[in-house]
Amino acid sequence: MSNTQAGFAPSNAGTIATHAAHETLDLRRVAGRIGAEIRGVRLSGSIDAQTFDAIHAALLKHKVLFFRGQQHLDDTEQEAFARRFGETVAHPTVPSVDGSRHLLELDSQHGARANSWHTDVTFVDAYPKISILRAVVIPPYGGDTVWANTAAAYENLPEPLRRLADTLWALHTNAYDYASSHVNADPEQLKRYREVFTSTVYETEHPVVRVHPETGERSLVLGHFVQRLKGLSAGDSTHLLQTFHDHVTRLENTVRWNWTQGDVAIWDNRATQHYAINDYGDAHRVVRRATVHGDVPVSIDGRQSVVLRGAGETLQ
Repeated sequence: MSNTQAGFAPSNAGTIATHAAHETLDLRRVAGRIGAEIRGVRLSGSIDAQTFDAIHAALLKHKVLFFRGQQHLDDTEQEAFARRFGETVAHPTVPSVDGSRHLLELDSQHGARANSWHTDVTFVDAYPKISILRAVVIPPYGGDTVWANTAAAYENLPEPLRRLADTLWALHTNAYDYASSHVNADPEQLKRYREVFTSTVYETEHPVVRVHPETGERSLVLGHFVQRLKGLSAGDSTHLLQTFHDHVTRLENTVRWNWTQGDVAIWDNRATQHYAINDYGDAHRVVRRATVHGDVPVSIDGRQSVVLRGAGETLQ
């Protein structure tokens, strides 16, 4: 069944909020199925309630929002704004930026290029619900990020694949094959990054299809942290995962953002995947990410994700 056919359509309150968002904000859609740019808003922890509510409603509808000209944001204000969405959380294994509580720095010179499709931190159960990324240092060319709408991907699956996806569960872990997704990385740099990233190994089983707790939409929970599908052989898992991946990353489901210094992107991590394009050679790229505590995914039949190894939803 599709999202609306399944009886999980967004509530009337959500529809009203979405209309209010478009009336309140200077919002321009960037692509057909995902992404909108909002202009004329200065992000901060003290942003007024009406504007924040409109941003939140627009985020649920468009999945990723873009804001240019936010150079006034520093680490403290980025975290303060993130807390408007809920409690912020640190990355489970990578240390936070000095002087911040939960901010993660992704520095291309330290091996952090994130050039494979993923949803943030799905190797834990209550992975972040929202991510907020700020452009600190941007290369003179390249370094774009692409997002995919995993709810639209589910909605547009052929009916037999939707029915199959509804029944599947997948094992997610941070101990995945780094070399295959970082083919041009310096081996020593990659080794050091992997040692930090896997200093504690996490494994969690998620439903391949989760129900969004705010919109009721169904979306696909996949990406590079998936090791295999539960109950299937490695070979069968690989073939099926590639099939679903191809549907998620269809160009019709994606939006691409060309960064400038001071840009901010906010995405619903429960309904998207993203890919940071590694096409800028030795140029320097630094972005800083705040993440908001999520909720444990629930399958279409009401079952929650299961922790197999590592800490659960109490991660702080």
